[in-house]
Amino acid sequence: MTLTNDITFERIRERAFELWDRNHRPEGLDIRFWLLAERELGVEAADGNGQAQEADARRDGRTS
Repeated sequence: MTLTNDITFERIRERAFELWDRNHRPEGLDIRFWLLAERELGVEAADGNGQAQEADARRDGRTS
């Protein structure tokens, strides 16, 4: 997965911590939570880009 410019190290770190904390702070799963955070942020970024493109198309009178 390629990270977009919007997904910073800090955002990944914060999301990974949130996921780890929500899952009762298990030991030894730091990489798993880091990768999950990257994936979630990537999906959110992709969804946001898709929504922005749809809004541009509607504004320009195009439909998908």
